[in-house]
Amino acid sequence: MMAVSAMMLMTASAQENSYIVKTRSAKQKAAAAQAAAGATATEQEEESATDFISQNFKFYSLCDWKEGMKFMVMPEKYDLIVKTFCDATTGKEVSSMSLRHKIMVYKGRNESADGHSRMNFLCQDDGKMYYFEIPSGTFDDYCYGKLGVPTLAYLGDVDIAREKLMGKKLYTKGTIYRIDTDYDTDGYREVKIPKDREVTVTAIGVGSRSFPVKIIVEDELGEEFYQTFALSKTNSGMRDDEFIMDSLKHTFYASFQLQDVIMSVNKNYASYIGKTIHNQYSTKMMTKGDGKDREVTVPKMTTFRVDNAQAQLGSPLIMLTLTEMESRRVYNKEISFVSPDELPNRDLTMEQFFGYVFAMGEGIKRETSQAARAAIQQGRVIIGMSEDEVTLAMGEEPNQIVQGSNGKYDWIYLRSKGKSLFIHFGRNGRVESYNTGITKTSQKKGSGRKGAAQKAKENWKKGKGTPLEN
Repeated sequence: MMAVSAMMLMTASAQENSYIVKTRSAKQKAAAAQAAAGATATEQEEESATDFISQNFKFYSLCDWKEGMKFMVMPEKYDLIVKTFCDATTGKEVSSMSLRHKIMVYKGRNESADGHSRMNFLCQDDGKMYYFEIPSGTFDDYCYGKLGVPTLAYLGDVDIAREKLMGKKLYTKGTIYRIDTDYDTDGYREVKIPKDREVTVTAIGVGSRSFPVKIIVEDELGEEFYQTFALSKTNSGMRDDEFIMDSLKHTFYASFQLQDVIMSVNKNYASYIGKTIHNQYSTKMMTKGDGKDREVTVPKMTTFRVDNAQAQLGSPLIMLTLTEMESRRVYNKEISFVSPDELPNRDLTMEQFFGYVFAMGEGIKRETSQAARAAIQQGRVIIGMSEDEVTLAMGEEPNQIVQGSNGKYDWIYLRSKGKSLFIHFGRNGRVESYNTGITKTSQKKGSGRKGAAQKAKENWKKGKGTPLEN
């Protein structure tokens, strides 16, 4: 009964604690975090990437702690065995679980009657005084080490991060992030996110003792995910040289890039935004299909509107966001505005040079029907499509092109398990029909599908193309 009551109390406390924030994937989201996410972010001056963290998040060694500094008790498994705090009134040790998610305000230090150094804290939640006793040696000997006070996550970093980052646009720089799996525990699962995805900070709360700042972001699809950080490393229990390998992602710049930082770089390309361009050659671009990023081939002379030109620090490539004018499908293309000839130390090709791939103005005017535009966005083929529309929908050129009779021809796309997609074009260059696989019915009727398969096999025997399996 006592265990049940303690759990209910813990849950209620967590719900009222504005520092506990969760992604929407958890059972519920803290109401206080909702309010914080709705607050208007204050305007901040532009700061350089190398200065933002050091300017705003100061490291405090234990020796430099000041009265009034706030921390939250975030026990880990080990802390449930070895108790951290004692009740100042009784001198008895207190279970870390009973103090979980409670806020401790530092109230200075003193020496006990037997000569031990104690660090004193006022619990903001229950109004009681607690202390942490230095395990051995003098305070001066202990305070310069990395151990600090176990269980305590520094809330000063969380408060500053809220002031500086709430509502800000960021770009993902890592690939592994987290989503919450439960509201009442610290359960999470990892998710893979593409680099350079634009996201918005929706909530900031406490993470853990080692990584006190939890930043939740939302992408353009409305998906939320987060990462936890040691921004100042105050009381994190880790040295700078320990932030390597898997821990590296818990440093801010390994996971996110500030939009404000690269605004000045982007000014060089702002004149392209809103302009109409076309690609002079068939080229690869990234787009979304079924909610996923995929690389597709875009036919030459396709017309686009430039929606954004995003600089990337440490890279000569600019991320173009383009809207295809007929289908309204959105594409991304990494490109350099500087010729490879002028960047001899960079491993770039002419296909990555804007002046080679693109030209200003419209390409070929295409009369695309509303149905074709919808099909292209969904990545599927419909009757009446042109060659370019099929290429845009499929995202690639066909594996085989087989000429038939009377000016008709087939495009063949190879699929898994020996299956193939046959697209049959009429003399007018429009799709007349399409079919997956080779059926006995089509073989008996001697249709173009059988001829296409036979010719594909013959070409393969001559060293051309890929064989098709019946």
